[in-house]
Amino acid sequence: MHPTLTEKYSFVRRTAFLLISAMLLAPALASAATHPLFNLQSPTQSPFPSDRFTVSDRHQITGLRVNLPLPNCATNPSDCDDLTLLNQLDGFNLQPRLSIPFDGAIMPGSVTSKTVFLVRLPGVGLREDEFEHFHPQIVGINQVVWDPASLTLFAESDDHLNEDANYLLVVTTGVLDASGHPIAASDAFRDFRHDGDDDGHEGGPLHEYREALRGALNEEVLEKLGLSRHDVAAASLFTTESVTATLRSIRDQIKDAAAPQVSFNLGTGGEKTVFPLSSVTGLTFNVQALTVGPLVPTNLNGALAALQVFPGSIGTIAFGKFSGKHWQNAGVFIPQVPTRKSVPAQGTEELFFNLFIPAGPRPSNGWPVAIFGHGFGDSKQGAPFAVASTLAHNGIATIAINVVGHGFGPNSTLAIQQGSTTTTFPEGGRGFDQDGNGQIAGTEGSATSVLGPQGTIGSRDALQQTVADLMQLVRAIQGGIDADGDGLQDLDPNRIYYAGQSFGGIYGAIFLGIEPDVRVGVPNVPGGTIIDIVRLSPTFQLLLTQSLSVRVPSLLNAGPPIFFNDNSPLRNLPPVTNTVPGAVAIQTVEDTSRWLTQAGDPVAWAPFIRKSPLPGDPAKSVIVQFARGDKTVPNPTATALIRSGDLKDRATFFRNDLAFALGVGFGKNPHTFMTNIGGSPAAALAAIEAQSQIAAFFASGGALTIDPDGPGPLFEVPIAGALPEDLGYIP
Repeated sequence: MHPTLTEKYSFVRRTAFLLISAMLLAPALASAATHPLFNLQSPTQSPFPSDRFTVSDRHQITGLRVNLPLPNCATNPSDCDDLTLLNQLDGFNLQPRLSIPFDGAIMPGSVTSKTVFLVRLPGVGLREDEFEHFHPQIVGINQVVWDPASLTLFAESDDHLNEDANYLLVVTTGVLDASGHPIAASDAFRDFRHDGDDDGHEGGPLHEYREALRGALNEEVLEKLGLSRHDVAAASLFTTESVTATLRSIRDQIKDAAAPQVSFNLGTGGEKTVFPLSSVTGLTFNVQALTVGPLVPTNLNGALAALQVFPGSIGTIAFGKFSGKHWQNAGVFIPQVPTRKSVPAQGTEELFFNLFIPAGPRPSNGWPVAIFGHGFGDSKQGAPFAVASTLAHNGIATIAINVVGHGFGPNSTLAIQQGSTTTTFPEGGRGFDQDGNGQIAGTEGSATSVLGPQGTIGSRDALQQTVADLMQLVRAIQGGIDADGDGLQDLDPNRIYYAGQSFGGIYGAIFLGIEPDVRVGVPNVPGGTIIDIVRLSPTFQLLLTQSLSVRVPSLLNAGPPIFFNDNSPLRNLPPVTNTVPGAVAIQTVEDTSRWLTQAGDPVAWAPFIRKSPLPGDPAKSVIVQFARGDKTVPNPTATALIRSGDLKDRATFFRNDLAFALGVGFGKNPHTFMTNIGGSPAAALAAIEAQSQIAAFFASGGALTIDPDGPGPLFEVPIAGALPEDLGYIP
């Protein structure tokens, strides 16, 4: 049956009514959707990071300088101090904490690397003719936190980003609101993107940012991303900082200077401080632990015994010094200069070293030599003694200096006993009373005694200065070290290697990233970023507690034993909906610390070791040794370094979970597995095996990587399976 004319008219009228109603309701429905905020007057009310909060600066490598608005400095002085330091940098964090505020609730589970991501761009304001050959590099997200109180989404980039690079943050409509509906772009974002409300000044910073963002969101770019213009709910454009500028400037100064002259006449009467090991009957470390008062004698005969792990392997133990430059000022930080400018030296200091020379005939060009970096709180009188015999057994000399702020006070001495004869000479302590309490702790002078942002950059710059010291040590070796005075160089300047434990692995990773003449290295139990080691490690969490306690206002938000809860997830876990008051504020402080310390962050430097060396530098041969369940440098911080440097195939993994279960004397914290020669017989054997892997690697020039325990189960070479992103602590 066909409809009548009346029925047709009635249908058309109903359809027209529905269409008109839908058109009238559309704006209301759009306004009812959840939107990412886009108020470019505030970094907390728009996607962040963003070049909107920078100013032009031609003296910077990036051409920009951060320009974040300051809070009320009377009520929030700590935040003000943080931002003042950030505003000296030439770009944003290479491990950015992304923040995206909304005007309503969202479903955290809808936030994935497909709905929120970063895009590496070849430049800001791409020309039209560049798009055809542009292949976007997409970086996902991880460690997602949704904060209902502030309606803000936080996430970290899944990968460490490149320095001096431009990135686009894209928030898509694939993110769902609390009702499961797609979010939508705000009117402010649409207007900014399409109509161009700017600051009212043609060519002004807001206008320039709008043009750059529009260029990055070009239709051809979106097409390559598989998106349409309607799929983008919000976006920001940002530039990462230059992290290598300071050390590259320092390296150029060191390489251009003459090699420092070495002296082995350290005795109080000018006596030569070079001793046949067979003649040494005792060693005492006279520690300056007080600014006023007597030195504290510490017997190091156990360290002497360690030199006989392989009896007779070491022929000579020598103590020397040279004059080196330092770039830290009296406040133990390196004054900030624009990244295109040279970093000025602040003065000179004497650097003291221990040298362990193998027994036997000297090779024609001198002994291959391993620089060994000691750990946090240790000195050149500690771990270097534990490894020197194994290295010497493989024909490799060992040399070590004190890290900045280590070795106690400068009045500390060493006393070598040879029967009834004692030779006393300066130890070369680099600590001082930083907090004014009359005491000099084992790490005091490396800025760990200073809380707050100044301490943060001081710690960063202590690492950079230590790397500078190691580069100067390389120059000293290249200049010819003649310990026995026979006119021949004792160390081969073409075969300089590096190994370091813990803190020595941390600054060692930076050193391997910047020093072109050391091409083989083994960081042992390294990790980064420092703030992540501090917040995750039971050994160091008190440092973060102290730092949070002195902030104004205080950020302590929990009870004992550590008094803070940052509620921050580890990698690869589901999104966290924050319910902990004060946690987001702590996360912000942690992110600020990561940002401020990038120049001294081994995770930021790891790519330059092998993956993408600095221009003109060779790729290095390395092994990264780390252990399951390390409580001092937790596994997620070690894997951050390994992932950043693309070094998984070079990772040797000590399975302390299996070792502890054997019940033969392995402890719950395997952090010292490579130096624990004084532990149980099984632990001592594992230590020597780990050292032997290093020695064989060096002896082969980085060509041979052995499995320390052969077919045994305790070492995986390389690590089997996925990198461990959990803590794995043995309770």
